[in-house]
Amino acid sequence: MAKFSIIIPVFGNSETIALTCRKIMNVFDDSLNRYTYEIIMVDDGSPDNSFSEMRKLYEKYSNKITLVKLTRNFGQVPAMLAGYKTASGDAVISISADLQDPIELMKEMVEKWEEGNEIVVAYREQREDSILHRLFSRLAYSIARSSNPNIPQGGFDYVLMSKKAVEYVLSFRGRHKFFQGDVLWSGLSTAFIPYTRKSRQSGTSGYNFWSKYKMLIDWTLDASYLPIRFMSGLGIITSFAGALYCLIIVLNWYFNKIPFKGWAPIMIVFLIVGGIIMVMLGIIGEYLWRIYDDLRDKPLYIIESITQKESPQ
Repeated sequence: MAKFSIIIPVFGNSETIALTCRKIMNVFDDSLNRYTYEIIMVDDGSPDNSFSEMRKLYEKYSNKITLVKLTRNFGQVPAMLAGYKTASGDAVISISADLQDPIELMKEMVEKWEEGNEIVVAYREQREDSILHRLFSRLAYSIARSSNPNIPQGGFDYVLMSKKAVEYVLSFRGRHKFFQGDVLWSGLSTAFIPYTRKSRQSGTSGYNFWSKYKMLIDWTLDASYLPIRFMSGLGIITSFAGALYCLIIVLNWYFNKIPFKGWAPIMIVFLIVGGIIMVMLGIIGEYLWRIYDDLRDKPLYIIESITQKESPQ
Protein backbone atom coordinates (compact mmCIF):
# COMPACT_ATOMS: atom_id res chain seq x y z
CA MET A 1 0.00 0.00 0.00
CA ALA A 2 1.48 3.33 -1.11
CA LYS A 3 2.00 6.07 1.44
CA PHE A 4 1.55 9.83 1.14
CA SER A 5 3.33 12.50 3.18
CA ILE A 6 1.39 15.75 3.48
CA ILE A 7 3.72 18.67 4.21
CA ILE A 8 2.28 21.74 5.95
CA PRO A 9 4.56 24.73 6.59
CA VAL A 10 3.16 26.62 9.59
CA PHE A 11 3.71 30.28 10.37
CA GLY A 12 1.14 32.06 12.50
CA ASN A 13 -1.64 29.58 11.73
CA SER A 14 -2.85 28.78 15.25
CA GLU A 15 -6.48 29.42 14.31
CA THR A 16 -6.57 27.21 11.21
CA ILE A 17 -4.06 24.38 11.70
CA ALA A 18 -6.45 22.07 13.55
CA LEU A 19 -9.19 22.41 10.94
CA THR A 20 -6.64 21.95 8.15
CA CYS A 21 -5.48 18.65 9.66
CA ARG A 22 -9.01 17.38 10.24
CA LYS A 23 -9.98 18.11 6.64
CA ILE A 24 -6.91 16.28 5.34
CA MET A 25 -7.70 13.28 7.53
CA ASN A 26 -11.30 13.27 6.31
CA VAL A 27 -10.18 13.19 2.67
CA PHE A 28 -7.74 10.31 3.21
CA ASP A 29 -9.98 8.35 5.56
CA ASP A 30 -12.87 8.63 3.10
CA SER A 31 -11.98 9.15 -0.59
CA LEU A 32 -8.36 7.98 -0.39
CA ASN A 33 -8.60 5.19 2.20
CA ARG A 34 -6.69 2.87 -0.13
CA TYR A 35 -3.52 4.71 0.94
CA THR A 36 -1.72 5.24 4.21
CA TYR A 37 -0.57 8.74 5.06
CA GLU A 38 1.37 10.93 7.45
CA ILE A 39 0.96 14.65 8.12
CA ILE A 40 4.21 16.53 8.68
CA MET A 41 3.73 20.00 10.15
CA VAL A 42 6.78 22.26 10.09
CA ASP A 43 6.73 25.16 12.54
CA ASP A 44 8.63 27.95 10.80
CA GLY A 45 9.28 30.05 13.92
CA SER A 46 5.63 31.01 14.40
CA PRO A 47 5.17 34.16 16.51
CA ASP A 48 1.88 32.90 17.97
CA ASN A 49 0.93 29.67 19.76
CA SER A 50 0.84 27.59 16.58
CA PHE A 51 3.29 25.04 17.96
CA SER A 52 1.12 24.54 21.05
CA GLU A 53 -1.80 23.76 18.76
CA MET A 54 0.41 21.41 16.80
CA ARG A 55 1.37 19.62 20.03
CA LYS A 56 -2.30 19.13 20.89
CA LEU A 57 -2.90 17.55 17.50
CA TYR A 58 0.11 15.29 17.91
CA GLU A 59 -1.07 14.09 21.31
CA LYS A 60 -4.42 13.19 19.77
CA TYR A 61 -3.18 11.70 16.48
CA SER A 62 0.41 10.70 17.24
CA ASN A 63 0.23 7.74 14.86
CA LYS A 64 -0.46 10.04 11.90
CA ILE A 65 1.29 13.31 12.73
CA THR A 66 4.95 14.33 12.80
CA LEU A 67 6.06 17.70 14.14
CA VAL A 68 9.17 19.49 12.91
CA LYS A 69 10.18 22.65 14.77
CA LEU A 70 12.71 25.03 13.21
CA THR A 71 14.85 27.25 15.42
CA ARG A 72 13.47 30.44 13.84
CA ASN A 73 11.63 31.74 10.80
CA PHE A 74 13.52 30.66 7.68
CA GLY A 75 10.73 31.14 5.14
CA GLN A 76 8.06 29.03 3.50
CA VAL A 77 10.31 27.26 0.98
CA PRO A 78 12.98 26.16 3.51
CA ALA A 79 10.16 24.95 5.78
CA MET A 80 8.72 22.90 2.93
CA LEU A 81 12.15 21.45 2.13
CA ALA A 82 12.60 20.48 5.78
CA GLY A 83 9.30 18.63 5.52
CA TYR A 84 10.36 16.89 2.31
CA LYS A 85 13.58 15.77 3.97
CA THR A 86 11.62 14.26 6.87
CA ALA A 87 8.96 12.60 4.68
CA SER A 88 8.87 8.82 4.31
CA GLY A 89 6.03 8.55 1.79
CA ASP A 90 6.08 7.34 -1.81
CA ALA A 91 4.79 10.79 -2.77
CA VAL A 92 4.36 14.12 -1.00
CA ILE A 93 1.69 16.80 -1.10
CA SER A 94 2.56 20.27 0.13
CA ILE A 95 -0.25 22.62 1.14
CA SER A 96 -0.53 25.80 3.18
CA ALA A 97 -2.16 25.84 6.61
CA ASP A 98 -4.40 28.87 6.04
CA LEU A 99 -7.32 27.04 4.34
CA GLN A 100 -6.98 29.16 1.20
CA ASP A 101 -6.31 26.05 -0.92
CA PRO A 102 -9.12 23.49 -1.39
CA ILE A 103 -8.07 20.39 0.53
CA GLU A 104 -10.70 18.27 -1.23
CA LEU A 105 -8.68 18.75 -4.43
CA MET A 106 -6.20 16.16 -3.12
CA LYS A 107 -8.45 13.39 -4.43
CA GLU A 108 -8.12 14.65 -8.01
CA MET A 109 -4.38 15.24 -7.56
CA VAL A 110 -3.86 11.65 -6.41
CA GLU A 111 -5.91 10.40 -9.39
CA LYS A 112 -3.58 12.32 -11.73
CA TRP A 113 -0.61 10.73 -9.93
CA GLU A 114 -2.20 7.28 -10.41
CA GLU A 115 -2.30 7.98 -14.15
CA GLY A 116 1.51 8.10 -14.14
CA ASN A 117 2.31 11.78 -13.58
CA GLU A 118 5.36 12.40 -11.39
CA ILE A 119 4.23 15.95 -10.56
CA VAL A 120 0.70 17.28 -10.12
CA VAL A 121 0.41 21.05 -9.84
CA ALA A 122 -2.72 22.70 -8.47
CA TYR A 123 -2.36 26.26 -9.71
CA ARG A 124 -4.22 29.44 -8.84
CA GLU A 125 -6.34 30.22 -11.87
CA GLN A 126 -8.17 32.93 -9.92
CA ARG A 127 -7.68 34.57 -6.54
CA GLU A 128 -10.08 36.06 -4.03
CA ASP A 129 -7.26 38.23 -2.67
CA SER A 130 -6.99 42.01 -2.72
CA ILE A 131 -6.19 43.91 -5.91
CA LEU A 132 -2.62 44.58 -4.74
CA HIS A 133 -2.02 40.88 -4.09
CA ARG A 134 -3.36 40.01 -7.54
CA LEU A 135 -1.26 42.67 -9.26
CA PHE A 136 1.91 41.55 -7.48
CA SER A 137 1.22 37.92 -8.34
CA ARG A 138 0.66 38.76 -12.00
CA LEU A 139 3.88 40.80 -12.17
CA ALA A 140 6.00 38.20 -10.36
CA TYR A 141 4.82 35.23 -12.38
CA SER A 142 5.02 37.13 -15.67
CA ILE A 143 8.73 37.59 -14.95
CA ALA A 144 9.09 33.93 -13.94
CA ARG A 145 7.35 32.77 -17.11
CA SER A 146 9.93 34.60 -19.21
CA SER A 147 12.36 31.76 -18.42
CA ASN A 148 9.89 28.89 -18.06
CA PRO A 149 6.60 29.28 -19.97
CA ASN A 150 5.27 26.12 -18.26
CA ILE A 151 4.87 27.98 -14.97
CA PRO A 152 1.14 28.76 -14.60
CA GLN A 153 0.22 32.44 -14.71
CA GLY A 154 -1.17 32.38 -11.16
CA GLY A 155 1.68 30.35 -9.71
CA PHE A 156 1.42 27.48 -7.23
CA ASP A 157 2.47 26.17 -3.82
CA TYR A 158 -0.07 23.33 -3.70
CA VAL A 159 1.70 20.44 -5.41
CA LEU A 160 2.01 16.66 -5.38
CA MET A 161 5.40 15.15 -6.19
CA SER A 162 6.61 11.59 -6.48
CA LYS A 163 9.61 10.48 -4.47
CA LYS A 164 11.76 10.83 -7.58
CA ALA A 165 10.64 14.43 -8.12
CA VAL A 166 11.27 15.27 -4.45
CA GLU A 167 14.82 13.90 -4.69
CA TYR A 168 15.49 16.17 -7.67
CA VAL A 169 14.17 19.24 -5.84
CA LEU A 170 16.22 18.45 -2.73
CA SER A 171 19.37 18.04 -4.82
CA PHE A 172 19.28 21.65 -6.06
CA ARG A 173 21.90 23.82 -4.38
CA GLY A 174 21.73 27.51 -3.59
CA ARG A 175 20.07 29.58 -0.87
CA HIS A 176 17.91 31.87 -3.02
CA LYS A 177 15.50 29.36 -4.49
CA PHE A 178 12.65 29.74 -6.95
CA PHE A 179 10.57 26.76 -5.83
CA GLN A 180 8.10 26.66 -8.73
CA GLY A 181 10.91 26.86 -11.27
CA ASP A 182 12.86 24.09 -9.52
CA VAL A 183 9.82 21.78 -9.48
CA LEU A 184 9.14 22.17 -13.21
CA TRP A 185 12.77 22.33 -14.33
CA SER A 186 13.23 18.55 -14.19
CA GLY A 187 10.87 17.96 -17.12
CA LEU A 188 9.18 15.01 -15.41
CA SER A 189 5.62 14.23 -16.50
CA THR A 190 3.38 16.90 -15.03
CA ALA A 191 -0.37 17.45 -14.78
CA PHE A 192 -2.02 20.80 -14.00
CA ILE A 193 -5.26 21.38 -12.11
CA PRO A 194 -6.74 24.91 -11.87
CA TYR A 195 -8.57 26.22 -8.82
CA THR A 196 -9.68 29.47 -7.23
CA ARG A 197 -7.62 30.52 -4.22
CA LYS A 198 -9.90 31.58 -1.39
CA SER A 199 -9.47 34.74 0.65
CA ARG A 200 -7.82 34.43 4.06
CA GLN A 201 -10.42 33.78 6.76
CA SER A 202 -8.21 34.43 9.79
CA GLY A 203 -4.73 35.61 10.70
CA THR A 204 -2.41 37.65 8.52
CA SER A 205 -0.12 36.62 5.72
CA GLY A 206 3.53 36.04 6.56
CA TYR A 207 4.47 37.94 3.40
CA ASN A 208 4.83 41.65 4.12
CA PHE A 209 6.00 44.21 1.56
CA TRP A 210 9.71 43.49 2.06
CA SER A 211 9.19 39.73 1.93
CA LYS A 212 7.36 40.09 -1.36
CA TYR A 213 10.01 42.48 -2.67
CA LYS A 214 12.79 40.00 -1.83
CA MET A 215 10.81 37.16 -3.39
CA LEU A 216 10.33 39.20 -6.58
CA ILE A 217 14.07 39.97 -6.76
CA ASP A 218 14.95 36.31 -6.09
CA TRP A 219 12.61 35.10 -8.78
CA THR A 220 13.85 37.68 -11.27
CA LEU A 221 17.53 36.89 -10.73
CA ASP A 222 17.11 33.13 -10.32
CA ALA A 223 14.56 32.48 -13.03
CA SER A 224 16.05 34.26 -16.03
CA TYR A 225 18.79 36.28 -17.68
CA LEU A 226 16.32 39.14 -18.03
CA PRO A 227 18.27 41.66 -15.84
CA ILE A 228 21.55 40.99 -17.68
CA ARG A 229 19.86 41.22 -21.05
CA PHE A 230 18.12 44.42 -19.93
CA MET A 231 21.48 45.90 -18.96
CA SER A 232 23.04 44.90 -22.29
CA GLY A 233 20.15 46.28 -24.30
CA LEU A 234 20.06 49.51 -22.33
CA GLY A 235 23.82 49.90 -22.73
CA ILE A 236 23.54 49.48 -26.51
CA ILE A 237 20.68 51.98 -26.74
CA THR A 238 22.51 54.51 -24.56
CA SER A 239 25.72 54.13 -26.58
CA PHE A 240 23.83 54.57 -29.84
CA ALA A 241 22.04 57.65 -28.51
CA GLY A 242 25.37 59.08 -27.29
CA ALA A 243 27.00 58.50 -30.69
CA LEU A 244 24.05 60.13 -32.42
CA TYR A 245 24.25 63.12 -30.11
CA CYS A 246 27.98 63.45 -30.79
CA LEU A 247 27.29 63.43 -34.52
CA ILE A 248 24.73 66.21 -34.08
CA ILE A 249 27.26 68.30 -32.16
CA VAL A 250 29.94 67.80 -34.86
CA LEU A 251 27.50 68.73 -37.63
CA ASN A 252 26.41 71.84 -35.77
CA TRP A 253 30.07 72.79 -35.25
CA TYR A 254 30.78 72.21 -38.94
CA PHE A 255 27.96 74.50 -40.00
CA ASN A 256 29.10 77.13 -37.48
CA LYS A 257 26.14 76.63 -35.21
CA ILE A 258 26.39 76.60 -31.46
CA PRO A 259 25.50 73.02 -30.39
CA PHE A 260 24.02 74.11 -27.10
CA LYS A 261 23.79 76.95 -24.64
CA GLY A 262 24.69 76.62 -21.01
CA TRP A 263 25.27 73.50 -18.99
CA ALA A 264 21.71 72.05 -18.96
CA PRO A 265 22.22 69.50 -21.80
CA ILE A 266 25.46 68.28 -20.21
CA MET A 267 23.79 67.82 -16.83
CA ILE A 268 20.82 66.00 -18.36
CA VAL A 269 23.06 63.54 -20.20
CA PHE A 270 25.28 63.15 -17.12
CA LEU A 271 22.35 62.39 -14.82
CA ILE A 272 20.71 59.94 -17.23
CA VAL A 273 23.91 58.02 -17.93
CA GLY A 274 24.94 58.14 -14.25
CA GLY A 275 21.54 56.76 -13.21
CA ILE A 276 21.79 53.95 -15.75
CA ILE A 277 25.27 53.04 -14.49
CA MET A 278 24.07 52.97 -10.88
CA VAL A 279 21.15 50.70 -11.80
CA MET A 280 23.52 48.36 -13.63
CA LEU A 281 25.93 48.29 -10.70
CA GLY A 282 23.04 47.49 -8.36
CA ILE A 283 21.96 44.53 -10.50
CA ILE A 284 25.55 43.26 -10.69
CA GLY A 285 25.78 43.65 -6.91
CA GLU A 286 22.67 41.50 -6.46
CA TYR A 287 24.27 38.72 -8.49
CA LEU A 288 27.58 39.02 -6.63
CA TRP A 289 25.83 38.89 -3.26
CA ARG A 290 24.04 35.69 -4.22
CA ILE A 291 27.32 34.13 -5.35
CA TYR A 292 28.94 35.10 -2.05
CA ASP A 293 25.95 33.88 -0.03
CA ASP A 294 26.02 30.51 -1.82
CA LEU A 295 29.79 30.16 -1.29
CA ARG A 296 29.28 30.44 2.47
CA ASP A 297 27.10 27.33 2.13
CA LYS A 298 25.06 27.94 5.27
CA PRO A 299 22.14 25.52 5.78
CA LEU A 300 18.73 26.61 4.50
CA TYR A 301 17.17 25.77 7.85
CA ILE A 302 18.04 24.44 11.30
CA ILE A 303 15.78 21.89 12.94
CA GLU A 304 15.32 22.30 16.67
CA SER A 305 13.32 19.13 17.20
CA ILE A 306 11.37 16.40 15.44
CA THR A 307 8.45 14.81 17.29
CA GLN A 308 7.19 11.53 15.88
CA LYS A 309 6.55 7.94 16.74
CA GLU A 310 9.30 5.52 15.77
CA SER A 311 7.14 3.95 13.09
CA PRO A 312 4.54 6.55 11.96
CA GLN A 313 1.59 5.16 10.07
